[in-house]
Amino acid sequence: MRFQVPQFIEVEDKIFGPLTFKQFIYLVGGAGLAFLLYHFIGSLYFSLIFIIPVLGLAAALAFYKVNNKPFIEILEAAVKYTFAGKLYIWKKQENMPVAREQKQDNTNLANLYVPKLSDSKLKDLTWSLDIKQAENPVTNGRGQRNV
Repeated sequence: MRFQVPQFIEVEDKIFGPLTFKQFIYLVGGAGLAFLLYHFIGSLYFSLIFIIPVLGLAAALAFYKVNNKPFIEILEAAVKYTFAGKLYIWKKQENMPVAREQKQDNTNLANLYVPKLSDSKLKDLTWSLDIKQAENPVTNGRGQRNV
């Protein structure tokens, strides 16, 4: 027997013309709330102060997406973040400085060659590269790997 496997399950069905069911409910709810505001306030100009944000929110809920997420999920996350308890814990740790033993090794100081600074940027760059290579424990300072 052959079965049909549903495809495009992420896309909602268009039920009311070009609108999905959720979009239709958001727009009808916004229009209904705008009508109720006009009916209770009475003055068209004064009620527009409240009607415009309501219709804007309804349109954003119906059509606006942030990072391919519906605006209702962003609004829900913002409300949860605002009203949820926040717990910040910081524990101060007393770190006492530990003195290290300093070794007086004059042999390393005698073998250390420090070139003079020059005006040439190329020489400075090669000197810094040579110093970084000498500090690299993998190459042993000679470009050869330690095995």
